[in-house]
Amino acid sequence: MKQSAGTLLFRQGSGGLEVLLVHPSGAYNRHAPWSIPKGLSDEAEGLEAAARRETREETGVVAGPLVSLGCIDYRKSRKRVHCFAGPAPADAAPRLASWEVDQTCFLPLARAYEVLHPDQRPFLDRLVAHLEGTTPPAGS
Repeated sequence: MKQSAGTLLFRQGSGGLEVLLVHPSGAYNRHAPWSIPKGLSDEAEGLEAAARRETREETGVVAGPLVSLGCIDYRKSRKRVHCFAGPAPADAAPRLASWEVDQTCFLPLARAYEVLHPDQRPFLDRLVAHLEGTTPPAGS
């Protein structure tokens, strides 16, 4: 099974919690869902290190302290995504830093639920539970 790793960086915006997401580039992805910044790990690279590298490569944002939000398996492909969450740096200014994405920005949580890949939405639930100090149900 392919394994990738990414981050769910967050901040408090004027309307509440916001998360940093990316949209894949290419005409064939025009209607594709958004994603957490993520990618495959290099040989001998740990998952958290891969998540940090991919976030920096895709958005230009360098992640600070992170906690694991576990993983999800895509329903249609044999791919597992590991997610790490943390507060975005105060001066975070996401930019298109890779040809792999055509948009990157902080989105309000409600909008993130609408546009995020359905298989990745549990990461939003887990983030909220983490920030509230509760433990999300296993596998949620």
